[in-house]
Amino acid sequence: MIESRRPASLLGTLAWLWGLGGIVALLVTSSVRLAGIGWDSFNYDFNFWHWLLLVLHTLFMAHAEGYRGFQTSFSPRAVARAWHLRAHPTWFTTLLAPLFCMGYFGTTRRRMISAYALTVGIVLLIVAFQYLAQPWRGILDVGVVVGLTWGTASILVFALRTWTTGRATTSPELD
Repeated sequence: MIESRRPASLLGTLAWLWGLGGIVALLVTSSVRLAGIGWDSFNYDFNFWHWLLLVLHTLFMAHAEGYRGFQTSFSPRAVARAWHLRAHPTWFTTLLAPLFCMGYFGTTRRRMISAYALTVGIVLLIVAFQYLAQPWRGILDVGVVVGLTWGTASILVFALRTWTTGRATTSPELD
């Protein structure tokens, strides 16, 4: 666990807020946009296969993206990195705090490769989903919204816990 005994400067507080706020804003914006597409899918007549895919994919995304991806990995690490920035800000890392917190720089080689590879995979899925017709695209987007919402909530919970206890629950994996 990472403790910060140094008092936060104004720059450090801004880095903390901008790092986590930028990530949360990205997740909320994506969730709202995809929720509209997901909601639109209910304007179509669903048969058994549609409902089955909706339930199975939503459960899968809640577990894989929400719990495993965000709650057990990304969220505690992003909050730990933001907590590190709070105590050790620079103008550069504060300016790019959301990217720093997501692990695009200033981390281990393995974590950085993972962040970039995951981003490329997500972009490819976004492009592929755009070619799906409704209601299939909306059905899949409902699961993504559940995962993103879980992720947003987990970031907020870890941030609150870290702020109140004064320590992060995981390593920020600095380089």
